[in-house]
Amino acid sequence: MEQAVEKLKEAAHAGNTELLLQLHRQHPLLIDRIIVGCFGETPLHVAALLGHSELARVLVDLKPELAEALDSSRSTPLHLASAKGDIQIVRHLVSTKPEMCSVLNGEGLNPLHLAAIKGKVEVLRELVRTKPEAARATSSQGKPSCTCASSTFRWRL
Repeated sequence: MEQAVEKLKEAAHAGNTELLLQLHRQHPLLIDRIIVGCFGETPLHVAALLGHSELARVLVDLKPELAEALDSSRSTPLHLASAKGDIQIVRHLVSTKPEMCSVLNGEGLNPLHLAAIKGKVEVLRELVRTKPEAARATSSQGKPSCTCASSTFRWRL
């Protein structure tokens, strides 16, 4: 099983969807074991961080609960995809688990805050469209998402 876990990590880093599916066929509980025992990044976190949209889609389709997993920074895959501005991954994650738009990470920010801070306009629009109340949510510092967005975009005009 340890070898399969290592191969799954390789698949995530390389964006190798074929290897992922092969491992899933050979070890149907592999992803479940990762969810239960993972205290760091899941393969979905890696896919979101590296922009492997097809691999992310397949992972979410196989195990939707991966979208709820927290990494060591208490970030979900949606936090990472939002900060990176990966609209394809964001769309798939919010279509599967829209409630993840409201989850605060270890810094007290939701995915919408991160998209606003990083100036990821397309992602920001998608998140607001999906979960408008997330735009009114405040960070742990008391800043609403719209304040993060206005301070970011003020300098870009």
